[in-house]
Amino acid sequence: MKCGFVTILGRPNVGKSTLLNQMLGQKIVIATDKAQTTRKRIKGVLTEECGQIVFVDTPGVHRPLDKLGEFLLDEAKVAVPDADLILFLVDGSEPAGKGDKWIVENILKDIKIPVILVMNKVDKVKNTQKIEENLMSYKTLFKENIPLVRISAKTGRNKDTLLDNIFKKLPEGEMLYPADIVTEENMRGIAEEIIREKILIHTEDEIPHSVVIKIDKYEECVDIDRIYAIIYCEQKSQKGILIGKGGALLKKIGTEARQELEEIVEKKVYLNLEVKVEKDWRKKEKLLKNFGFKSPD
Repeated sequence: MKCGFVTILGRPNVGKSTLLNQMLGQKIVIATDKAQTTRKRIKGVLTEECGQIVFVDTPGVHRPLDKLGEFLLDEAKVAVPDADLILFLVDGSEPAGKGDKWIVENILKDIKIPVILVMNKVDKVKNTQKIEENLMSYKTLFKENIPLVRISAKTGRNKDTLLDNIFKKLPEGEMLYPADIVTEENMRGIAEEIIREKILIHTEDEIPHSVVIKIDKYEECVDIDRIYAIIYCEQKSQKGILIGKGGALLKKIGTEARQELEEIVEKKVYLNLEVKVEKDWRKKEKLLKNFGFKSPD
């Protein structure tokens, strides 16, 4: 049986979370077109007859601008040494950029862990020659030839080919998790992420990056779960936008989050949302720790 840890690494917005959800056949991580959608390492477990893959989704790698950015970079870096295989996910619809080169030179260079280059979004480009040019720009980042798989994380194109390549690279071993486990995430964490996803979808500019969610209380009952959550932002003006005229936007965010949570827990959910201002929380280490952004082990 083949079993092991597979780290998904890449720049922001290349489709890492979308790929993880696609590989598992269900949504366990939020995925939007906004940078910093993924803020923490999240494990997703795929169990097949031939073995078990523990995928580790990581934040997009980019130059940190504040304490939160430093945490996100550390979260990505720390997921590399313990991996049995790394999927270097890139946006195949465009050539390699400075961010891709930085990842190879600063994280992947000289490691002994096998790497598969995964070109996502190739379905966005109809010009075959352009795809080949993009491909060469990524392959030249590496001194040696590495396996390549072209996929569409959104549609699942070539998903099976990628799985076959992953299992070929994994070591023999016993299952790392029970067969019925899909993720380590608990409902408090899942609720926080789903609320944040709805904010990411319905807001623009700096607001998606300035928001963090904290579950104040989570009460589980037989027929209903009661969740009390606080949305923290950095400025009073952002609070006003999040609430919206007459509370309309906050109500929309709450309704969509509640409906998705009800599908997950398969019962009624009462969701209470409150918005508070915590100025410059992204720059303050103490606040980051309070919000769960603790330094990787």
